[in-house]
Amino acid sequence: METADPRNSFPGGREGPFLGLVAGVIGLAALVSVASLVDLVDRPGLPAAFWTMAVLAVGCDARPFVPSGRRQTSAVFPSTCFTFAILLGWGLGPAVLVQAVAVAVSGVRLGHAPWRTTFNAAQYACALAAAYLVLRLGPGGLFDGDRLGWTDVLAVGGATVTWFVVNYGLVSTALRLRFGGRWWPAVRQGLPFELLSTGSLLLLAPVLVTAARASAALIPLVLVPLFAVYRMAHLSDEQVQLAALDPLTGLPNRKALLAEVAEQVHRHAERVARGEPGARVALLLIDLDRFKNVNDALGHAVGDRLLVEVGARLAGVVGDRDLLARLGGDEFAIVAGGLDGVDEARELAGRVVAALTEPVSLDGLPLDVGGSIGIALFPDHGEDYATLMRHADVAMYDAKHRNDTVAVYAAESDHNSAERLGLLADLRRVLENRPEAGRTVRGGDGAALPPRLAPDDGPDRAPRPDVDVDAGPAPGPGSGIHTGSGMRTGSGSGTGVGGTGRWWLPRRRPRPAPAHPDELLNRILTGADPVRRHGATPEHLPPAPTPDTGPAATPPAPAAEVGEITMYYQPQVAIATGEVVGVEALLRWRHPRRGMVDPEELIRVAEQSAVMRLLTYRVIDDVVAQLAKWSAAGTTLRAALNVSVRDLHTGEIVDRIADRLAGYGVRPDRLQLEITEGALMADPRRVLATITRLHQLGVAISLDDFGTGYSSLQHLRRLPLSEVKVDRSFVLGMAGDADDAAIVRSTIELAGALGLRVVAEGVEDERTWRLLYAAGCDAAQGWFYARPMPAEELTAWLARYRPLSPVPSPDAEIPRRHAR
Repeated sequence: METADPRNSFPGGREGPFLGLVAGVIGLAALVSVASLVDLVDRPGLPAAFWTMAVLAVGCDARPFVPSGRRQTSAVFPSTCFTFAILLGWGLGPAVLVQAVAVAVSGVRLGHAPWRTTFNAAQYACALAAAYLVLRLGPGGLFDGDRLGWTDVLAVGGATVTWFVVNYGLVSTALRLRFGGRWWPAVRQGLPFELLSTGSLLLLAPVLVTAARASAALIPLVLVPLFAVYRMAHLSDEQVQLAALDPLTGLPNRKALLAEVAEQVHRHAERVARGEPGARVALLLIDLDRFKNVNDALGHAVGDRLLVEVGARLAGVVGDRDLLARLGGDEFAIVAGGLDGVDEARELAGRVVAALTEPVSLDGLPLDVGGSIGIALFPDHGEDYATLMRHADVAMYDAKHRNDTVAVYAAESDHNSAERLGLLADLRRVLENRPEAGRTVRGGDGAALPPRLAPDDGPDRAPRPDVDVDAGPAPGPGSGIHTGSGMRTGSGSGTGVGGTGRWWLPRRRPRPAPAHPDELLNRILTGADPVRRHGATPEHLPPAPTPDTGPAATPPAPAAEVGEITMYYQPQVAIATGEVVGVEALLRWRHPRRGMVDPEELIRVAEQSAVMRLLTYRVIDDVVAQLAKWSAAGTTLRAALNVSVRDLHTGEIVDRIADRLAGYGVRPDRLQLEITEGALMADPRRVLATITRLHQLGVAISLDDFGTGYSSLQHLRRLPLSEVKVDRSFVLGMAGDADDAAIVRSTIELAGALGLRVVAEGVEDERTWRLLYAAGCDAAQGWFYARPMPAEELTAWLARYRPLSPVPSPDAEIPRRHAR
């Protein structure tokens, strides 16, 4: 059933001004017309020319021309030509009477409400009365028998302009009061069409009157040009309609979809304002699955036939009030109005899914075609076409990523919002603070980046030839730096530069920032140092030493507008001896307006752009430079960081690391790269080649998040690994969960048999620490030892740290699961 036209009802919340205008126009029309209508009673019989025009006026308005894609307010009423001619020839009373009858006929034909028909008749009466007043300023009537002069022509021209201004002004004001919005843009948008259509009819009226002066028989001849204009308008309208149709399927195209969404939003806005039922409009975006396989295997001709069949099936699903459109390729869209909520939209999507479930048979070959559907609702998810389309697109891709068929838009699934794009722009500006002259760096999309974005070689370096660092293939989903399957939310968590890399440590509970750096340092020492937590007497803490930095890079000047990127480090401690054997590099970005940026959010917005590659380089440069600083200060540490999946697909990262290690004089065994099983699965052959080169260089390789990926034992056998990291998701629960404890214990035993070092991440309490010692784990990291901290605070922490070795105790027995 068609949605009711809101122009036939009174507006909610704006009844006063609108009703005042309607009543005022009707009253004014009655006032200016009553005297002329009364004069018709005593007036002698009107000539045949008048009655001919009157009949033609009423008959033509029985079928007004309504252009497609336009509302009925833009309909063309041929009676305008005849009634204006009657005004010119016989005065106001006959013109108002004939116009009122024609309006009543067209109102019944178009289904107007009685009050609306009355207002339209009054509106025309006011326009005719204003035009009549202008004509009275002229020398006389056009039927006086005298030759027309320039003053008559000017009077007719003035009357024509006056009629148009009054009529269009009243209509525009009524629409403004009825639906709200800005007045002038709406007027300007409809003005060209009204000038062309209504203006042409008005200018034809003097010609009609002149013909009537000669003979009434000439009047019907005007139907020929009117019919020609009518046909030309229809042909032009058909061309417009064809431009809004998809040539392959015959369905409406994107242009028609835009117009339909705008119309549906316009129709339902009033219902939303009133809180009435059926006020929602749903936009469903449908993307066919496996269509590319059909095109590649059977050719585009078969693919086109498949699209035609799919279009026919979908057309059988949508209702009469809904619009089905093909946007291009294998994308379709449905606009459904009059819904109460998302449940009805999901029901429609379910019917679409059912229609696509049955295989399509082409030439005896059954083809399975499914689809992913994204849903966006007006006004919940947007109030215009662009917003609804973008949100439906986000929902559709969300359905694809979740291997689902239907998804409704959710803000948390929108990874490309304006806020996140702004965050990416700010990140780019942060990295611009590390310029490097004379280098060409290509991002993940293969495009050469501006020199100001190239990573820095570090000052005090000897000049070297320009290097063209080609980043290889463009990163896709899953490439770059992204979150691993085992999210580190407690101790031992961090951010790397990796496929499931983590450069961050999500905080378990927010803590207010201390007002003074000494308070922060004291809190870190008291809360993180196991010696202090076990009752050791704290001593006075001297200021952190300032080591001779040697060739280390000078820190860049901070950008006040976008903050500064800082590397944090979390210690890795040998469980048996308590010795600090290494650190894991973590990323922090304190934004001046956003505060501490959520690292997971940062990685999500950066991983699809060329900025991710620059971020990877920045971390490598900073970590190697920091290792050089520590070495110059007499501190021997191994730093671990993750690298992006795409970096492992080329040998560029090996050259980059080798160059930095040589430039800063850092031994290769001081750097360790953590890779994940997900990164290995992306392209095992190329990743294995890169890892082998890194191993030959002397850089240690650690398999991160062990047990959460795929084919773990195969990786342990094939890869040149030196370390395995047990994922924190198992370590956190091993003290109370027998299954987690069994996994941790088995991993430690397996790695030990293969000669690999085992590091447990996520150690947050003393019991877990003792359980890992009893199981034979080599090292651990987590909040039990220390939280991540900047390099300067880590130096101070190391100066105060006292190794603590576990002592066997009865509660250190690893829980075992009972036999099932």
